[in-house]
Amino acid sequence: MNPRLVAVCAFIASWYCASAQSIPLAIAAAPLQRIEMEELCVTNGVVSVLPDGRLAIDTPSARGVVRVATAQTAEIRFRYVGPTQSSEPLASGEVRRQIGLKLRAQDTCNLLYAMWHLEPDARIAVSLKRNPGKHTHEACGARGYVNRKPRTGVAVPKVLPGESHALRADLHGTNLTLTADGRVVWEGTVGDEIAEVEGPVGFRTDNARFEFEFAAGKADPGTQSNTLDKRVNRCLPSAGD
Repeated sequence: MNPRLVAVCAFIASWYCASAQSIPLAIAAAPLQRIEMEELCVTNGVVSVLPDGRLAIDTPSARGVVRVATAQTAEIRFRYVGPTQSSEPLASGEVRRQIGLKLRAQDTCNLLYAMWHLEPDARIAVSLKRNPGKHTHEACGARGYVNRKPRTGVAVPKVLPGESHALRADLHGTNLTLTADGRVVWEGTVGDEIAEVEGPVGFRTDNARFEFEFAAGKADPGTQSNTLDKRVNRCLPSAGD
C-alpha cells in the first residue's frame, strides 16, 4: 500500500478516536443556567430568598421543581447550616438529613431521586419512584421506590455544618452521572422505566437547613407535556414525596 495513503488513514483514524473520546467530556460540561425563585414551583415546605439572591430552607422538608422544561441536568450548590429545629421521620421511621436532586419529576409518585445523605450515614443514593396511574401522595404514599446501584461509585465526605458543597446530575437516556464538588461519585443506568416518566428537574431536602443556589440545563419546552405544563404552572402543593 502507498505509504502516503497509510499515513493519511492513520491520521484520520486518530482524529476520529480523539473526537469520539471528547464527546463524554462535552456532555459532562453542558452549561447550566441559574434558576431564580420566581422560576421555581415549591410544592412542599418554605423556600425564602436571602439578601444576596441565594435561596434558603429552614423547614423539616422542602420540595420544588423548575416551572419550565429543561434538559435533564441540574446542580444544587449548598451550604449546610445544620439540623432543623424539629424533625420529620421518613416513612421508614428514620430521621435522615439529606439534600438532593429530582429528575423527570412527573409528580410525587413518579420521578427519579439523586440524594446526598448527610446523617446518619454519608453517601449518595439514587432511586426511581414509579407508581403507574397514580399521581398524588394520597394515592402512592412512600410506595414504588427502587434503589439503583452504580456501575462505578466513590464515597462522599461527611458534610459538617458550615461547609459548602455541590451536587450535579446529568441524565442522558437511561444513563445517570452524578458529580460531587466536581468529582464523579456515581455513574450507571437507572433502568428503562425512566422512559415512561416525564417531568422537570427539581430539588428535595429533609430535616436540614440550607442556603443554596439551583441551576438547570438549557430550557427545552418541547419535552414537556400539556398536562405537566398545567400542573407546574399552577404550582400545586404536595403532601410529600
